[in-house]
Amino acid sequence: MSVEKHPGAESVPDFEAARHLSYEYDPDRTDISARDRALVWKQDLRIVPLCASIYLLCYLDRSNIGNAKILNQDTGSDLLSETHMTSYQYTVALMVFLIAYALFEVPSNYLLKKLRPSRWVGFLMLAWGASTMGLGGSHSFAQVTGIRFLLGATEAGLFPGLVYYLTFWYRNSERSMRVALILASATLAGAFGGAIAYGIGHMNNVHGISAWRWLFIIEGAPSCASAFLVWFFLPEYPESASWLSPEEKELAAQRLQTEGSQGAARAMSWEEAKAILTDGRLYAHYIIYFGISAPFSSLSLFTPSIVSGLGYSNLRAQLMTVPPWAAAYVVTTVVAWSADHFNSRGLHSATFAFIGAMGFLASAVLPADAYLHRYGCLVVAACGSFACIPPLLGWLSANIRSTAGTGLAIALNVSFGAPGQIVGVWIYKADEEKRGYPTGHWTNAALLLMVTAGCILLRLYYGWKNRRGKAGERFAY
Repeated sequence: MSVEKHPGAESVPDFEAARHLSYEYDPDRTDISARDRALVWKQDLRIVPLCASIYLLCYLDRSNIGNAKILNQDTGSDLLSETHMTSYQYTVALMVFLIAYALFEVPSNYLLKKLRPSRWVGFLMLAWGASTMGLGGSHSFAQVTGIRFLLGATEAGLFPGLVYYLTFWYRNSERSMRVALILASATLAGAFGGAIAYGIGHMNNVHGISAWRWLFIIEGAPSCASAFLVWFFLPEYPESASWLSPEEKELAAQRLQTEGSQGAARAMSWEEAKAILTDGRLYAHYIIYFGISAPFSSLSLFTPSIVSGLGYSNLRAQLMTVPPWAAAYVVTTVVAWSADHFNSRGLHSATFAFIGAMGFLASAVLPADAYLHRYGCLVVAACGSFACIPPLLGWLSANIRSTAGTGLAIALNVSFGAPGQIVGVWIYKADEEKRGYPTGHWTNAALLLMVTAGCILLRLYYGWKNRRGKAGERFAY
């Protein structure tokens, strides 16, 4: 096998030779399992907190426009008032971000592998941090829209890139929990974003700068600063990690022979790309992800507006966005652990998509002035909507046969979610605030019920294929 070496990977084990190690990798052997657990824990300490922090900053910079929209709205010092934007133009600016996001996901995943993860992710962080700070200086609809396009283009590669990056380090059964911890940092970003906006709201007109401008400047700066840390400290691949011993590198190579990707592996061939693009069952995964993407994006961008319509106003509305996100963080991590532990990702996703649907459905049918009950429904909807996503991503990556095509499949999956996210930006209409945003709640409920049905049907299909197929061709549930 010809091996394409990556820059900086001077000493890379021969993966063909790794097949002939003095032991055969068997997770059931006690001595190997102990070494396996020690290696995974060592990787976790280096990788998971750093990746989660990166995604937290990314999500904070993506969703803070929702906080800026209502920040100091009572004094006319909010984003829309000072840029002379209408609610329709605001929604267009949100949509433009998602168009750029969809266009740049697949090429970004290719560049992640081509240019090394630390270099590419570091560059993206610097670019999106600078774009976020640039929003603080915008004065018109055109400027906001243009900068949001740049923000979408630079953030597009991060989440699919991180999911792909994990395939270099972890086996199928280990990824859902790690993806969940990274994705759950988005819920932490939502919680922190509300708390930060509450504090920055008191900085209105400090040095003659409105609070919403301070919000973008202050939240974009950490991404720029952290980009340099990521450039030097994000681990590349197990085979080039200086903090792993030669024995640990061999074990890492053996663990990932059939259930992961290798940093020194050859580039994806056209045959492998064609196999991914023409595999019909993968499109079932993509359609399911489309369904979950509208609730994901609408909650990300409109939670401050939804809370504002529940009887909370001004800065208190920012503060009351924190509990739904905090609860979603806990539920998301617990569900991901359970999905991995019981090796049942499809049914976990179906269950919590249904719970999220019931939260939105109850919000839609309750009277508009049932503020407390509808706030509780918002918490349930957020928990269900976010908790079903990590098992879905783990389920997809566990059922891809070509390790070279994993990055393409993951990027395509998230790209299919972009149209769903575009739906999410249009369904919460400003003129429905006093009626409790029924269009948004009904739409999200319907899409989550579609996700529930899709997960169950796909789980039944995989069960049928496993009963008919060969033992070595079994699909994960």
